[in-house]
Amino acid sequence: MPGTAGTDPAEEIVSYADGLEQITDELRRLDLLIRSRVHSMRGGGERGQAPFNGLVISDGEVDELLLRPSLDGSDHSGRSPRQEAGRPTELERIAGTIAARRAATRLTGVALPLLRLSQLFRLTPFEEQCLIVALAPELDGKYERLYAYLNDDVTRRLPIAGLVLDLLCATPRERIEARRFFDPRAPLLRYRLIRFADPSDNPSPALLSRPLGIDERIAGFLLGAPPGDPRLGRAASLEQPGEGLDLLTLPAGEVERLRRFAADHFRDSARRGRNLVLHFHGPPGVGKKGLVSALCADLGTTLVTADLRRLADGPLPFEEAAMLLCREAALHPAALCLEQCDFLLEDEGGERARCLAEAVATFSRLTFFLGSKPWRPDGLFKDELFVSIPFPVPGDADRKGFWEKELERAGDPAHSIDVEMLAGAFRLTPGQMRHALTDAADRARVRSAKGEGISADDLLAACRSLSAPRLGGLARAVRPSFGWNDLVLPADQRGQLEEICARARHRHLVIGSWGFGRKLSYGTGQNVLFSGPSGTGKTMAAQVVASELGLDLFRIDLSQVVSKYIGETEKNLDRIFTAAAAGNAILFFDEADALFGKRSEVKDAHDRYANIEIGYLLQKMEEYEGIAILATNLRANMDEAFVRRMQAIVEFPFPDEAQRRRIWEVVIPDRVPLGDDVDFGLLAREVRLAGGNIRNIALAAAFFAAADGETVTMGHLMRAVRREYQKLGRTWDGMERGDEP
Repeated sequence: MPGTAGTDPAEEIVSYADGLEQITDELRRLDLLIRSRVHSMRGGGERGQAPFNGLVISDGEVDELLLRPSLDGSDHSGRSPRQEAGRPTELERIAGTIAARRAATRLTGVALPLLRLSQLFRLTPFEEQCLIVALAPELDGKYERLYAYLNDDVTRRLPIAGLVLDLLCATPRERIEARRFFDPRAPLLRYRLIRFADPSDNPSPALLSRPLGIDERIAGFLLGAPPGDPRLGRAASLEQPGEGLDLLTLPAGEVERLRRFAADHFRDSARRGRNLVLHFHGPPGVGKKGLVSALCADLGTTLVTADLRRLADGPLPFEEAAMLLCREAALHPAALCLEQCDFLLEDEGGERARCLAEAVATFSRLTFFLGSKPWRPDGLFKDELFVSIPFPVPGDADRKGFWEKELERAGDPAHSIDVEMLAGAFRLTPGQMRHALTDAADRARVRSAKGEGISADDLLAACRSLSAPRLGGLARAVRPSFGWNDLVLPADQRGQLEEICARARHRHLVIGSWGFGRKLSYGTGQNVLFSGPSGTGKTMAAQVVASELGLDLFRIDLSQVVSKYIGETEKNLDRIFTAAAAGNAILFFDEADALFGKRSEVKDAHDRYANIEIGYLLQKMEEYEGIAILATNLRANMDEAFVRRMQAIVEFPFPDEAQRRRIWEVVIPDRVPLGDDVDFGLLAREVRLAGGNIRNIALAAAFFAAADGETVTMGHLMRAVRREYQKLGRTWDGMERGDEP
């Protein structure tokens, strides 16, 4: 092993100014070790010049390389390897100088990267020297030639393990004992400080013949390169923490307890040896990252943040990327913040979670996992302290308070915008509210160059855009195009629809301010059943409600929701209700009896599973805080359990004659040219069809008239009536009476 003898008493000990000064001294020591090894190989005699120039490295070339000045400009006074062998104290002297200068540097507070690595990964002096041997070719090309000479193979320009032992071990016993430092479980390989070269470069399986290289990030760390591992790409970044509690939805008392707990954990020496893993879960914008930043500011540590999904999609295998990421946090040192940790729940085998947990346990003293869903990493963190903390979605009253603060922050202290309406209409988190205000400000600038400021319409549009559910092929957004004047219903049914709107509009007051939300564990939304024959206005009524409340309306495509594969229907329903929750969107299940029919008598496994799907739907409906409208043509098919859970049931009757006349009057736009012979009273009396059919007739008649180049006459309408009856499988012989459907 290298000596550690003291320095010359007359030599003044000067601390290292930086890590490069220490590396320079270490390379001087390496040069002496190489000189000694060269002399041993020659056996005291000089070898002749080899005749194969370029294919071998001659003794003369090696002598010239060894006489080349060091990085600091010092030379070796022309001493040959043979002469150097007669000066055994030179190696001891430089080793003593390095040790003394390291000790002096500790007192100055200057950080030495090699010393930092040694302390962080508990390296022995032998392992430190292994790093220097592997680092040397990164600094001077001469070492590749020297290593090839010592390896006796011009193609092997990296140090092999056997050469490292030759350079650093004085006796055969030391060589045998030092082999353990190349075990995969030993620090050099376990922490990826060095690596064995690709086996294809050296097919020999023997340990002593395997070339060693230094990890590129470790080389950069030793040489003072900017922080960060380029192999992680954009998946990771270094951040400076700060206070970020203004968007936090956790109660203030719980936040203070957590801050004291974290400070006590790292202050108490008895707890300090146990790594802390905190899992924060909740929807985006509830202040998870802000609390992470505040905790790191309390502890005086920087923060390495990574996106786990982006990390998994990167060029490296996930296990390798996880190790490099966690090691990066240790090198700074910094706390580790892992975002998008819900990604781990998608790994059915749990292999990625296991690899990540192992890397966290190895490198990180303080780790944050951020996600939206609860997570129970059973058995993954055996020696770490794991704490999971849910971040709540703010209730109506809390949302009102956040809106007031954000509007004041945006320069609207008078709150000219109705914050109660915003709080009740959109279930946004504080972070989303801030994004909505930013979007609204951009809309205001586009709308008016005079700087009029944000209007209520700007903010409503921004909120709708931000909270619009992303349901893919499971639902279709419906743009409301009807108002109250377009809807023809009896007074009682119209009154029910108005009550539904009023309940949604004043929900924040009753559920929030008046405290009914504390009395209800679920069922704070509205489940509504629209029942009636096809064409009686159920879809139109849903549009009218959405238009009145200024909310998004989504028609659920049941053919895409129901799946023959076990578990897929539940996943689809969960996606629908979760995506719709933030924007308080209205969910409209048309032809709902296809999914919500009577629970069947259990005769086989399929029946049993169908009932499980229905039960799951009941649960999601009761949890949903918005409006879910179920439309059915046959109420008799509805399961009574569903009917009991409806806050409102609106029956859409087949229209009587007066209602049919009103439908004829409103379904045809004012700009349509009508002939003098058009008689809405006669049509209402004789054409006994529902509103949807009447709309089809009016549209078809308009096209007939356009083709004829005429106004819409009674003849066009009769022709359209006949076609509509044909579609229904019925005959039409002029103005004949028929039974009502």
